[in-house]
Amino acid sequence: MSKFDEKIALYQGEMKKLGIKFDADLLSKVTKGLGPSIYKQDAETVSGSDAKELGTVKNNFLIKKLGLSDGPKLDAAIEKAVETMGKSNRNKYRAIFYYLLVKEFGKESIY
Repeated sequence: MSKFDEKIALYQGEMKKLGIKFDADLLSKVTKGLGPSIYKQDAETVSGSDAKELGTVKNNFLIKKLGLSDGPKLDAAIEKAVETMGKSNRNKYRAIFYYLLVKEFGKESIY
């Protein structure tokens, strides 16, 4: 099993544990889009309480990657993803977080 496949298995297990229904193909594509960051411990997760990091998710992923316009809907979607993954959950994996945002805005076609 490759390192990438191990990460996908980890994320799928985490999503099952959280009770999140998922499309394995889309999860794989979103994860692949993150490149080598999934192998770096600090970059692999999203801090749901760090406003600076959530701002980076908003600007670099939602606005630049998904092509969305800035507005309160973006902040609400980020907050929803934090809630879905659990505020106290320390393992908010970036791949799952981004997957939830892609689904929220119906931007699967980008992948």
